Amino acid sequence: MDKACISAAMMAQLMPMHLILAPNGEILQSGPTVAKLFAGVELTGQSFFERFEVRRPYDMASVPDIIAANGAKLHLAMRNDHQTTLKAQAVALQDQAGVLLDMSFGISVVDTIRTYDLTIADFAATDLAVEMLYLIEAKSAAMTESRKLNARLQGAKIAAEEQAYTDTLTGLKNRRAMDHVLSRFVAADETFGLMQVDLDFFKTVNDTMGHAAGDHVLQQVAKILVEETRSDDLVARIGGDEFVLLFHRLTNIDKLNDIARRIIDRMEVPILFNGEKCHISASIGTTISDYYPTPEVDQMLSDADLALYASKNRGRACNTVFSNELLQQAS
Repeated sequence: MDKACISAAMMAQLMPMHLILAPNGEILQSGPTVAKLFAGVELTGQSFFERFEVRRPYDMASVPDIIAANGAKLHLAMRNDHQTTLKAQAVALQDQAGVLLDMSFGISVVDTIRTYDLTIADFAATDLAVEMLYLIEAKSAAMTESRKLNARLQGAKIAAEEQAYTDTLTGLKNRRAMDHVLSRFVAADETFGLMQVDLDFFKTVNDTMGHAAGDHVLQQVAKILVEETRSDDLVARIGGDEFVLLFHRLTNIDKLNDIARRIIDRMEVPILFNGEKCHISASIGTTISDYYPTPEVDQMLSDADLALYASKNRGRACNTVFSNELLQQAS
């Protein structure tokens, strides 16, 4: 009994892909790797010819046929969804008590390893497939590390680009981001509205209450501008107290006037800093891409700036929409 157990253990270690067949084709014993190929199926007691097809030599339908082949290499195919092909060498057992088959995957080993999730432990130590597995696992490990490195580099790139397009004080986009989006809108022939917003009396806050108060005011202004625009609009700080708002596919003047009015109303509410009130307001100049046969970024910014200073001249805390009359007055 002990001898049989040792023999089975040795067989499993030396030939993990073996089968022992009875003279009638019944599977008496299978190696651990063969069992893994038929996960969930007990092979012992089943017919070899129901689980495997002998493709070459032809016309083999019994164990005596295999023995009569006198050591010829067998070409097999598993009878399953994958139709996995194998090669086998057969040796007759003593007293014609059956046959021992030692199988291998041949050139299909790489695909088979992936299909059945095999590892080095599923092969005999002397099997050449082990060396191939080492190469595959080394390549897989290298590819995994490469993907991790690429992900880190991509993350760093995204973070760097985000930082390059972001105003660090307010968290808004900066002039570089504004230029990029404007150029994209123009190149794609998108319609859009453009507002320039300039804070009134901001210098007074800085001069009388200090730069910390000024920074706090700018942060609160940024919060208001984001709240009064849509998620697909762009709010950019392009200077000390200067902002540009881009409204994607919004050129309705009435709606833009409403947005400007809400912004102006909220800016006139005093902003508290260390218990003191900071008083500012906002002057706005607006233009839209519909005013131009072929919108040009510099021209639109210049026209919005002209409208902005018209608001300043009107007494501040108001919005002016660009028109040709403004150009005539400026000239």
